[in-house]
Amino acid sequence: MTTELKSGTVPGVTMTAEAVEDIRKHGAETFPHECCGALISVDGVVVEAFRLPNTTDSGAARRFRIGPGDYRAAEARASERKGTLAGFYHSHPNEPARPSQYDLDHAWPNLVYVIISVNAGTPGDITSWHLRDDRSAFDQGDLRWHTGS
Repeated sequence: MTTELKSGTVPGVTMTAEAVEDIRKHGAETFPHECCGALISVDGVVVEAFRLPNTTDSGAARRFRIGPGDYRAAEARASERKGTLAGFYHSHPNEPARPSQYDLDHAWPNLVYVIISVNAGTPGDITSWHLRDDRSAFDQGDLRWHTGS
């Protein structure tokens, strides 16, 4: 069964309740800094929010960076799960769950981007985004919660 969390204008992503809860916990734990991680999908459902270190040197309260080694670790984790690397997630401390210009400048096509707003340490809205083919902007996608078969 799938329950819709947020509606958007482009095809969305389906996530297990555990993956959503892991993103919420990760955002709260790293506050006031941005958390980040990979979205591991099996059979079209994100089954794991794979935590990655935020390696930015630009101030972790306003930015995140996933290094090449951590990207490879995420791909390896997806392979272990017999799945795919569907995209990435990160938090926006004390900001809305909407992509920033920095997010747009550093996004890759064909991936899902999940953003969670964390206000004063409390996880809030969680949204899903897809980069347009021309890289001009993101479009919000549907975010669905997979609750079982």
